[in-house]
Amino acid sequence: MTQPTPIRRDHLRSALHLAAAGVPVLPLRAGKRPVGNCPACADSACGGRPNMKAAGPCLCPLPCHGWAAATTDPAVLQSPAWASVWRQAHAVAYHPGGAGLTVVDLDNADAIAWARETLPPTRTLPTTRGEHWIYLGAMQSANAVRPGVDLKSLMAYARWLGPGAGTMTDLPDAVRALAVKEPSPVRPALLAVTVPAPTGGGECRHRMPAYLERGIAMAEQRITEARSGVHATVYRTFLAVLSAHGRCGCLTDTHIARLFTAAQAKGESARHCTDAWANAQARLGM
Repeated sequence: MTQPTPIRRDHLRSALHLAAAGVPVLPLRAGKRPVGNCPACADSACGGRPNMKAAGPCLCPLPCHGWAAATTDPAVLQSPAWASVWRQAHAVAYHPGGAGLTVVDLDNADAIAWARETLPPTRTLPTTRGEHWIYLGAMQSANAVRPGVDLKSLMAYARWLGPGAGTMTDLPDAVRALAVKEPSPVRPALLAVTVPAPTGGGECRHRMPAYLERGIAMAEQRITEARSGVHATVYRTFLAVLSAHGRCGCLTDTHIARLFTAAQAKGESARHCTDAWANAQARLGM
């Protein structure tokens, strides 16, 4: 009988150590790629994928969605469902944005020289072809912001290469500016919501300031405090808000804007917010 490939205990130990420190982690297969989709999620059949081109929740227990699968839960990392992926693992990755970090990935000597001349010193560590500079603070991720330079933070993963050397400093404006492609941000259009009018002819109870405000504030907090699985958390939160408040007509564009703003602060795109909201409406038959 063919024996299964053993779990790489060194990778699992590293992952558990990082998770205990509050760093969301996931396994990488050869080629520094996330472990491939499980059969249930092949070709995004479950409706969830890390690049957000499809909306919807994914309840699959396997780490098959790139950065969105990163977790700090040791029970998940050591679960039987994850055993097979640890057998495939060649390395450990982490979600920098989920840990409140930004990695400036410098891919060659020219990029390193540019960073030394332009950016404040921070914690660094060598990579195969260059260096990772790690700053304290999360931001939008972006690739190829200049030759040989990528930014890995929210909605991205980076390979864990060790603790690095040097003191980590706050994320500077010079790094944030690299991800800005237009001088003035344009507020994304919000999804227009049409819901049935309140029934019974009386005043909607949700228009009571305390009741409605508490519900929206709790939803914002749930999204803001998500440390992993942000994509699914946003969808489930939208679903809960619509289930409680969506049929009586009390939700306004202002309320929806607050939810979208909280989601985008966690790295969700405006397109995903709109798709997730529409998906939640469809789930509830609205």
